[in-house]
Amino acid sequence: MKRLHFCLFVFFLLVASLATAADIYVSPNGSDSNDGSKEKPFATLSKALRKAREMRRLNDATIKDGIHIILRGGNYPVLETIVIRPEDSGTRESSTFIETAENEKPVLSGGLQISNWKKVTAPVNGLQTKHQSKIWMADVPNVNGNHFNFRQLWVNDVKAVRAKSSNGDAMLRILNWNKAEAACVIPTLPFANLDKANGLELFIHQWWEIANLRVKKVQVMGDSTKLFFHQPESKIQNEHPWPAPWISKETGNSAFYLTNAIQFLDEPGEWYLDATSQKIYYWPRNNENLTTAKVIAPFTETLISVEGTIDNPVKNLVIDGISFQHTGWLRPSLQGHVPHQAGLYMTEAYKLKPAGTKTKPGLDNQAWVGRQAAAVELSYANRTRIKNCSFIHLAATGIDLKKGVQDNMTKNNLFSDIGGTAILAGNYGDEGREIHLPFDPKDNREKCDVIFIENNFITNATNEDWGAVGIGCGFVSRTSIRHNEIENVSYSGISLGWGWSPEPNMMKDNRIVANKIHHYGKWNYDCSGIYTLSAQTNSIIEENYIDSIYKSPIAHLPSHWFYIYTDEGSSHFTVKNNWTPSQKYLQNNNGPGNVWSNNGPQVHDSVKQNAGIEKRFQYLSANKTAKTGIINEEHNEVIELIVKEGMQLNLPKLKELLAKNNMDSNAIYHWQNHYVIFDKVQDIGVMQGRIANNFPEAEVRVYHDMFYEYSKKKHCADKTVAKEWEHIILTANLVDDKKLQKEYLDYHATQFEKWPEISKGFCNADFQQLLLFRNGRQLMLIISIPKGESLDKLNPRTTANNPRVDEWNKIMKKYQEGIKGTKPGETWVFLDHL
Repeated sequence: MKRLHFCLFVFFLLVASLATAADIYVSPNGSDSNDGSKEKPFATLSKALRKAREMRRLNDATIKDGIHIILRGGNYPVLETIVIRPEDSGTRESSTFIETAENEKPVLSGGLQISNWKKVTAPVNGLQTKHQSKIWMADVPNVNGNHFNFRQLWVNDVKAVRAKSSNGDAMLRILNWNKAEAACVIPTLPFANLDKANGLELFIHQWWEIANLRVKKVQVMGDSTKLFFHQPESKIQNEHPWPAPWISKETGNSAFYLTNAIQFLDEPGEWYLDATSQKIYYWPRNNENLTTAKVIAPFTETLISVEGTIDNPVKNLVIDGISFQHTGWLRPSLQGHVPHQAGLYMTEAYKLKPAGTKTKPGLDNQAWVGRQAAAVELSYANRTRIKNCSFIHLAATGIDLKKGVQDNMTKNNLFSDIGGTAILAGNYGDEGREIHLPFDPKDNREKCDVIFIENNFITNATNEDWGAVGIGCGFVSRTSIRHNEIENVSYSGISLGWGWSPEPNMMKDNRIVANKIHHYGKWNYDCSGIYTLSAQTNSIIEENYIDSIYKSPIAHLPSHWFYIYTDEGSSHFTVKNNWTPSQKYLQNNNGPGNVWSNNGPQVHDSVKQNAGIEKRFQYLSANKTAKTGIINEEHNEVIELIVKEGMQLNLPKLKELLAKNNMDSNAIYHWQNHYVIFDKVQDIGVMQGRIANNFPEAEVRVYHDMFYEYSKKKHCADKTVAKEWEHIILTANLVDDKKLQKEYLDYHATQFEKWPEISKGFCNADFQQLLLFRNGRQLMLIISIPKGESLDKLNPRTTANNPRVDEWNKIMKKYQEGIKGTKPGETWVFLDHL
């Protein structure tokens, strides 16, 4: 009997020696006056962290193997940022864990629910009378003793639309940007009293970014209106050269809409906040009942901030399984938002006259930036892990590894409905360093180093700042971005690097491997699936799968998109074995040491199959969001050179220039004083400039607007295409009548739907492809047929037993006329293949 007692005593001692990790429980139903036990949990994470801190301070014996702060399922309102300090650090043997209870779903939410909705029954100043019966209203609560202002609203977990002047995805185009007055000129809109609207904003598309500008003054001038803006954004917007408002007769001016006026509340899903009276107005969607709906507005910008110091970083912290939701970001409402790139907003920026700095003689601008708020931020943190979490319904950034973050793993997380960048890491000069300067701190503790970003699923990110990215890294070293999937983003998928310089810096040994990036570039171009900047010694881009870029309806240059884009100063990269549908890549002003090998559609299918989320984390892909929009495809471009009548172009020189730029030197067509190049071009804007520089005697025109495409592969029952094609190129003008021009374009936009006999005729004729391009009034028609065939033989087949084709051709005649130099009655002219 004594022996049994002794064995039991030893057993209990062994169990006690193993059970040396402390568990602290938190529950939405708990109380901060409890002790944090499983039976008496705390109510807040802040209280649990305080207890953990005290246990470490007092060297509590139970924490030998770590402290586990365990959150039960439910919603935890966070109305004040939770700060994790060096005193909350764990050790290598005793980490601090913030984690979910098994099979439960805790949510840290920065939002507040808005309830007590009522239908509007009395007239509301500014609200369109015809819509009043559709609108509901609620009082906005004060929060922490202050008025509650916000820029987002979620109804039953679906983001609502801040009332804007254009419905749906439609946008208008600005008329001009008046730099002398720092004013934007737009068409006058059909809304009353906009000059009296308080809080009105301009949302404008600018190349690879957007801007939010607070309107100070509205000056109506008949059918046009001038907008003037508040400071500081007015000065920054007017002085910075990159990116700027786009003004182009060829591709259209910058797209825009106005937002945040009650006059714009005119369709389901839109809302307006009267910040002065603290009233919110909303037009419910058909499936929404506001008496029962969950309506959330964001208050807190950062839910958790890990704040170490350079001498005393936060260490050994694990955040596991938590959902971060409903963050806000108010800076655009207070100071506007004029980003430079990747969502980094400018605090000062201007054009250099004359150009040049000590380190960059050709530099034409300087800029200083800041970064958006993030749901979770880390500064000076070592050996941290953020895993199995979800980041949903956020106004700005998801996770930001800001400065001095080393040995971090951000893995197995979901990011969905993110206003800015999903994951941001590294130094961007936001502490006051000009953005074009290399960064290589003397103190290595300042660096973001040894970062692992793996198996994250990112969808519907960058949905407010269209210039943000899926994953963005500035100055980082030994960073691995691997096996992530990125879809439905407005700009680039992954952006790595900063500085625009080939000079040595801290960036080295970075890897972008086995990622799956698709359905990107929804709005902004000058973009890529993977984009890099500056020198990055011994860095690799390998075995990624990049596909399906959207056809943006507002892109400044419709062909200026790429699958891989190594931009200014990119150096010492190995780019190999990446699968892309074509080799549409750009190497712009690169530095030395780059090696490209075996990239494109010929890469083995195993790369496609292995890229993206690894098999054991595939459950994250169940959170895919709907794909809306047309997918872009690479096609040949049209560049035209026009010389004076009777003048001949130096063809050997042109052919040599094409060959130097990896283009077909035989892809030249000619009629009188017109020379047309029809071929694939790496960057049509750059090529236009190179041709213009080499042939100053010629007018160089690019046909950006491909407004019609017939493809045998897409539109015929027999989708077999010939291995080799010949191109027949014709040109004509549209008549000089805006109304008739629009009719012509409308006919072609609906041809496949309303005139299916036309494409049937093309199929019968075995046309491989038919494209129509436009530059102003001039049209370029390209008919591609199998090599060895003739158009004279094939063309009659289009009308055989198909009288609708004759009818179509007859209608089209009233919209077309010959270009200068054609004979009377002559419309389409054929260009000879030189």
